[in-house]
Amino acid sequence: MTTNSFDASHLEVISENIKRIKNEISEAAIKSNRSPDDVRLMAVTKTVCPEYINYAIDNCGVDLIGENKVQEFLSKKDLLHLKGVEKHLIGHLQTNKVKKIVGQVDMIQSVDSLRVAQSISNEAVKGDFEANILLEINIGDEESKTGFDKALFEESLTEISSLPNLKVKGLMTIPPICENTLELEKYFEKMSNYYEEIKNGSYGNFDFEILSMGMSGDYKEAILHGSNLVRVGSAIFGARNYK
Repeated sequence: MTTNSFDASHLEVISENIKRIKNEISEAAIKSNRSPDDVRLMAVTKTVCPEYINYAIDNCGVDLIGENKVQEFLSKKDLLHLKGVEKHLIGHLQTNKVKKIVGQVDMIQSVDSLRVAQSISNEAVKGDFEANILLEINIGDEESKTGFDKALFEESLTEISSLPNLKVKGLMTIPPICENTLELEKYFEKMSNYYEEIKNGSYGNFDFEILSMGMSGDYKEAILHGSNLVRVGSAIFGARNYK
């Protein structure tokens, strides 16, 4: 994956983008009867060069970053100013990559199967530490997307909740592409209700405090429907380079 090349003139754009997004997050949080401090902004760093990421960290108050691919994160890690910064993996995680990333990030948001959860638990047991995860729900039941469908998730709940050295901190989702805001909000509302339902259940290692939903194009709507962590990449750093 090629990262965007550095352009010093783009730094001011990044700064202005983050200011605008933080203001919009605050407004949406207040509209949803919450404090602006209740919603965290994640800067998604997929294909973003280390210079831009470090600028966002050092100058714009970014303290949470998310990377999609294991190899890209590991290749950038030593170049980033990560003191005091929380690091999440948010992209699909294959079981053969679990060993490489567990212990390298503070949370894996994209746990989409019992098998992946078991693999993370096994690595955490070996390392004698606790691994924080979110469970990814395929809220639109789309065949093209990863994530638990609701039925399979509910079948797996008891087993996931008993896995050692694992702390399930909440849920994550990516809704379907929708033709209008009303349709989109129905998915966010469905996810929010499901989050509260699971949160109020009795599951051994579940410590729900994060509902991660909303990205560059829909983070305001997600916040209005209960999201407390939004994952924003292109709206901060600009269009991604997929060459």
